[in-house]
Amino acid sequence: MAQLSRNEPKSCEKMRQAESASREEYLKKVTIGDLKPLHSTITLVEFDPLWPKLFDREADRIRSLIGSRVLRLEHVGSTSVPGLCAKPIIDILLTVADSSDEASYAPALEAAGYVLRIREPDWFEHRVFKGPDTDINLHVFSEGTSEAERMLRFRDWLRTNEADREKYAQVKRELARQVWDNVQNYADAKTAVVSEVMGRAVTAE
Repeated sequence: MAQLSRNEPKSCEKMRQAESASREEYLKKVTIGDLKPLHSTITLVEFDPLWPKLFDREADRIRSLIGSRVLRLEHVGSTSVPGLCAKPIIDILLTVADSSDEASYAPALEAAGYVLRIREPDWFEHRVFKGPDTDINLHVFSEGTSEAERMLRFRDWLRTNEADREKYAQVKRELARQVWDNVQNYADAKTAVVSEVMGRAVTAE
């Protein structure tokens, strides 16, 4: 039994390394262009009242580019929650009729300087564009996708529930102090607290 106890941490570490390597391969597969390593801590800043204004500017531009193909355009993520610390990157949710049909929306966005960086056919046909000037993540999903609804529910709950907003912020700050190979690993590490908070949000409905 003592021998098992000594070996267990090594076994767990090997599992974490294997999971990290697997995640790295997946990120390389879905990333368009080079996958930029981080090898650093995460920079979080306090809520900036400018963030909603930056979203509004992006939303106006996106609507002007693809018009009626926009079915929903929402400010999501931590920069959309007043009082919550965040990476200074504006997350935007765009839903269209079919996110896999890139020809129906991507050319117009790309002509204006948006760059497609992530394509995930096996995960809700998710796409991510970076912006031409403001640092954004433009997440594209098909209308009605459960992940899009989850993002909105999580945002709305954090906007109205101070206790969970503070709990989420505390976990984010603790994780941000660690060194991460890439930003996605930091995001994945928040899964437990996100699931916990989402559980309360769903129960409260």
